[in-house]
Amino acid sequence: MVKIAPSTDPVKNLDELKKYINEIQEYAYFLHVDVMNSNFVQKTNFDDTYVKEINDNTILMLDVHLMVKEPDVLKYIKAGANIVTIHFEAFENKNELKKVLKLIRQNKTLVGLSVKPKTSIQEIYPYLDLCDVILVMSVEPGSSGQKFLEETYEKVKVLKKEIGDRKIQIEVDGGIIPEIAKKLRLCGADILVSGNYVYSSKDRVEAIKSLIE
Repeated sequence: MVKIAPSTDPVKNLDELKKYINEIQEYAYFLHVDVMNSNFVQKTNFDDTYVKEINDNTILMLDVHLMVKEPDVLKYIKAGANIVTIHFEAFENKNELKKVLKLIRQNKTLVGLSVKPKTSIQEIYPYLDLCDVILVMSVEPGSSGQKFLEETYEKVKVLKKEIGDRKIQIEVDGGIIPEIAKKLRLCGADILVSGNYVYSSKDRVEAIKSLIE
Protein backbone atom coordinates (compact mmCIF):
# COMPACT_ATOMS: atom_id res chain seq x y z
CA MET A 1 0.00 0.00 0.00
CA VAL A 2 1.19 3.51 -0.80
CA LYS A 3 2.28 5.64 2.18
CA ILE A 4 1.00 9.19 2.64
CA ALA A 5 3.31 11.93 3.95
CA PRO A 6 1.43 15.17 4.68
CA SER A 7 3.67 18.19 4.34
CA THR A 8 4.39 21.02 6.77
CA ASP A 9 4.04 23.45 3.86
CA PRO A 10 1.60 25.38 3.75
CA VAL A 11 1.14 25.41 7.57
CA LYS A 12 2.02 28.91 8.75
CA ASN A 13 3.36 28.51 12.30
CA LEU A 14 4.30 25.98 14.95
CA ASP A 15 1.14 26.25 17.06
CA GLU A 16 -1.02 25.59 14.03
CA LEU A 17 1.28 22.74 13.00
CA LYS A 18 0.96 21.06 16.40
CA LYS A 19 -2.85 20.99 16.00
CA TYR A 20 -2.50 19.71 12.43
CA ILE A 21 -0.11 16.93 13.48
CA ASN A 22 -2.44 15.85 16.28
CA GLU A 23 -5.30 15.61 13.79
CA ILE A 24 -3.49 13.50 11.16
CA GLN A 25 -0.75 11.53 12.90
CA GLU A 26 -2.73 8.30 13.28
CA TYR A 27 -3.37 8.20 9.53
CA ALA A 28 -0.13 9.54 8.05
CA TYR A 29 2.98 7.42 7.57
CA PHE A 30 5.55 10.25 7.65
CA LEU A 31 5.46 13.97 8.22
CA HIS A 32 7.17 15.63 5.28
CA VAL A 33 9.08 18.61 6.69
CA ASP A 34 10.00 21.19 4.05
CA VAL A 35 13.07 23.30 4.87
CA MET A 36 13.94 26.33 2.70
CA ASN A 37 16.38 29.18 3.25
CA SER A 38 16.27 31.20 -0.02
CA ASN A 39 19.60 29.95 -1.36
CA PHE A 40 18.10 27.12 -3.47
CA VAL A 41 14.45 28.13 -3.78
CA GLN A 42 13.11 31.66 -3.29
CA LYS A 43 11.08 30.94 -0.18
CA THR A 44 12.41 30.90 3.40
CA ASN A 45 10.68 29.08 6.22
CA PHE A 46 12.30 27.14 9.05
CA ASP A 47 15.55 25.54 10.21
CA ASP A 48 16.80 22.69 12.40
CA THR A 49 15.39 24.24 15.59
CA TYR A 50 11.94 24.00 14.01
CA VAL A 51 12.59 20.35 13.09
CA LYS A 52 13.47 19.65 16.73
CA GLU A 53 10.26 21.36 17.91
CA ILE A 54 8.25 19.21 15.50
CA ASN A 55 10.05 16.07 16.62
CA ASP A 56 9.20 16.87 20.24
CA ASN A 57 5.50 17.10 19.33
CA THR A 58 4.85 14.03 17.20
CA ILE A 59 5.22 10.26 17.11
CA LEU A 60 5.47 10.42 13.31
CA MET A 61 8.71 9.74 11.49
CA LEU A 62 10.12 12.97 10.04
CA ASP A 63 10.95 13.05 6.36
CA VAL A 64 13.07 16.24 6.21
CA HIS A 65 13.31 17.67 2.69
CA LEU A 66 16.19 20.15 2.50
CA MET A 67 15.63 22.60 -0.33
CA VAL A 68 18.96 24.15 0.56
CA LYS A 69 22.31 24.41 -1.22
CA GLU A 70 24.95 22.09 0.29
CA PRO A 71 23.12 21.76 3.64
CA ASP A 72 24.63 20.84 6.98
CA VAL A 73 22.81 17.52 7.27
CA LEU A 74 24.17 16.61 10.70
CA LYS A 75 22.23 19.33 12.49
CA TYR A 76 18.96 18.02 10.99
CA ILE A 77 19.83 14.47 12.00
CA LYS A 78 20.53 15.70 15.52
CA ALA A 79 17.19 17.56 15.48
CA GLY A 80 15.32 14.29 14.90
CA ALA A 81 15.09 13.64 11.15
CA ASN A 82 14.41 9.99 10.29
CA ILE A 83 14.92 10.60 6.57
CA VAL A 84 17.14 13.41 5.28
CA THR A 85 16.46 14.25 1.64
CA ILE A 86 18.89 16.49 -0.21
CA HIS A 87 18.62 17.84 -3.76
CA PHE A 88 20.74 16.52 -6.61
CA GLU A 89 20.82 20.05 -8.06
CA ALA A 90 21.95 21.64 -4.76
CA PHE A 91 25.50 20.32 -5.22
CA GLU A 92 27.68 21.64 -8.03
CA ASN A 93 30.39 19.19 -7.01
CA LYS A 94 28.87 15.73 -7.36
CA ASN A 95 31.72 14.15 -5.37
CA GLU A 96 30.54 16.31 -2.47
CA LEU A 97 27.00 15.07 -3.08
CA LYS A 98 28.23 11.47 -2.77
CA LYS A 99 30.05 12.35 0.44
CA VAL A 100 26.93 13.84 2.00
CA LEU A 101 24.76 10.89 0.98
CA LYS A 102 27.26 8.57 2.67
CA LEU A 103 27.42 10.82 5.74
CA ILE A 104 23.65 10.59 6.23
CA ARG A 105 23.79 6.79 6.13
CA GLN A 106 26.79 6.66 8.47
CA ASN A 107 24.63 8.50 11.00
CA LYS A 108 21.97 5.78 10.89
CA THR A 109 19.43 7.95 9.07
CA LEU A 110 17.56 7.03 5.89
CA VAL A 111 19.00 8.70 2.80
CA GLY A 112 16.82 10.64 0.37
CA LEU A 113 17.80 12.22 -2.94
CA SER A 114 15.44 14.61 -4.70
CA VAL A 115 15.26 15.65 -8.35
CA LYS A 116 13.57 18.72 -9.79
CA PRO A 117 11.15 18.34 -12.73
CA LYS A 118 13.64 19.49 -15.37
CA THR A 119 16.40 17.11 -14.25
CA SER A 120 16.62 13.90 -16.27
CA ILE A 121 16.02 10.91 -14.00
CA GLN A 122 18.97 9.12 -15.62
CA GLU A 123 21.33 11.67 -14.04
CA ILE A 124 20.79 10.18 -10.60
CA TYR A 125 21.34 6.53 -11.56
CA PRO A 126 24.98 6.55 -10.35
CA TYR A 127 23.76 7.50 -6.85
CA LEU A 128 20.90 5.02 -6.43
CA ASP A 129 22.84 2.53 -4.32
CA LEU A 130 23.61 5.29 -1.80
CA CYS A 131 19.90 6.03 -1.30
CA ASP A 132 16.87 4.64 0.51
CA VAL A 133 14.36 7.08 -1.03
CA ILE A 134 14.24 8.95 -4.34
CA LEU A 135 11.99 12.01 -4.19
CA VAL A 136 10.62 12.93 -7.61
CA MET A 137 9.36 16.50 -7.64
CA SER A 138 6.15 16.78 -9.67
CA VAL A 139 6.15 20.59 -9.33
CA GLU A 140 8.96 23.12 -9.08
CA PRO A 141 10.13 23.07 -5.44
CA GLY A 142 9.45 26.02 -3.17
CA SER A 143 5.73 26.70 -3.37
CA SER A 144 2.64 24.76 -2.30
CA GLY A 145 -0.48 24.51 -4.48
CA GLN A 146 1.10 24.14 -7.93
CA LYS A 147 -0.36 21.97 -10.69
CA PHE A 148 0.99 18.43 -11.08
CA LEU A 149 3.30 17.95 -14.08
CA GLU A 150 2.07 15.08 -16.28
CA GLU A 151 5.58 14.01 -17.35
CA THR A 152 6.10 12.77 -13.78
CA TYR A 153 4.25 9.52 -14.55
CA GLU A 154 6.82 8.43 -17.11
CA LYS A 155 9.66 9.52 -14.85
CA VAL A 156 8.37 7.29 -12.05
CA LYS A 157 7.89 4.31 -14.41
CA VAL A 158 11.43 4.61 -15.77
CA LEU A 159 12.88 4.98 -12.28
CA LYS A 160 10.92 1.98 -10.98
CA LYS A 161 12.33 -0.16 -13.78
CA GLU A 162 15.89 1.00 -13.07
CA ILE A 163 15.56 0.32 -9.32
CA GLY A 164 14.45 -3.25 -10.00
CA ASP A 165 14.55 -5.37 -6.85
CA ARG A 166 16.65 -2.92 -4.83
CA LYS A 167 15.01 -1.68 -1.62
CA ILE A 168 14.69 1.93 -2.71
CA GLN A 169 11.35 3.71 -2.30
CA ILE A 170 10.00 6.23 -4.79
CA GLU A 171 8.41 9.33 -3.28
CA VAL A 172 6.47 11.93 -5.31
CA ASP A 173 5.79 15.49 -4.16
CA GLY A 174 3.58 18.18 -5.66
CA GLY A 175 0.01 18.71 -6.84
CA ILE A 176 -1.25 15.27 -5.83
CA ILE A 177 -5.01 14.66 -5.68
CA PRO A 178 -6.85 11.29 -5.60
CA GLU A 179 -7.01 10.71 -9.38
CA ILE A 180 -3.29 11.47 -9.70
CA ALA A 181 -2.47 9.34 -6.64
CA LYS A 182 -4.15 6.32 -8.25
CA LYS A 183 -2.08 6.71 -11.45
CA LEU A 184 1.14 7.19 -9.49
CA ARG A 185 0.54 4.00 -7.54
CA LEU A 186 0.17 2.11 -10.84
CA CYS A 187 3.44 3.66 -12.04
CA GLY A 188 5.25 2.35 -8.97
CA ALA A 189 5.27 5.20 -6.43
CA ASP A 190 5.65 4.12 -2.78
CA ILE A 191 5.22 7.42 -0.90
CA LEU A 192 3.02 10.38 -1.83
CA VAL A 193 3.56 13.81 -0.30
CA SER A 194 0.51 16.00 0.11
CA GLY A 195 0.64 19.62 1.18
CA ASN A 196 -2.23 21.76 0.00
CA TYR A 197 -4.74 18.95 -0.78
CA VAL A 198 -4.80 17.47 2.74
CA TYR A 199 -4.24 20.72 4.61
CA SER A 200 -7.03 22.65 2.87
CA SER A 201 -9.60 19.80 3.12
CA LYS A 202 -12.54 20.16 5.52
CA ASP A 203 -11.97 16.56 6.62
CA ARG A 204 -8.22 15.98 6.56
CA VAL A 205 -8.41 12.34 7.65
CA GLU A 206 -10.77 11.54 4.79
CA ALA A 207 -8.45 13.43 2.44
CA ILE A 208 -5.55 11.16 3.45
CA LYS A 209 -7.74 8.08 3.00
CA SER A 210 -8.81 9.27 -0.46
CA LEU A 211 -5.17 9.25 -1.61
CA ILE A 212 -4.80 5.58 -0.62
CA GLU A 213 -8.09 4.21 -2.03
